[in-house]
Amino acid sequence: MSTAKVMYFSISIIMAGITIVIAVLGAATAQGKVAASAFEAISRQPEAQSGISGSLILSLALIESLAIYALAVSFVILFANPFMEIIMKL
Repeated sequence: MSTAKVMYFSISIIMAGITIVIAVLGAATAQGKVAASAFEAISRQPEAQSGISGSLILSLALIESLAIYALAVSFVILFANPFMEIIMKL
C-alpha cells in the first residue's frame, strides 16, 4: 500500500474521531444549558411546569439529533467515502 493511501485512511479515521468529539462536546454543553434554564424557569414559576417540561424534552431531542447526525457523517467518512475510488487508483 502506498504512502498516500495510508495517509488518506489515517486522516479519514482521525477526522471521523474529531467529528464525533466536537459534536458530543457541543451537544453536552447545549443540553446542560437547556436543562439549567428549564430548572431555573420551573423554580421561578412552578405552575408552568408542564409547558416548560414539554419544551425541554423537545429541545433535548433536537440537540441530541445533531450528535446523531455527526455520527452518521463520521460513518460516511469511514465507510462510504466518495473519494475512496480515486485514492484506490493511485
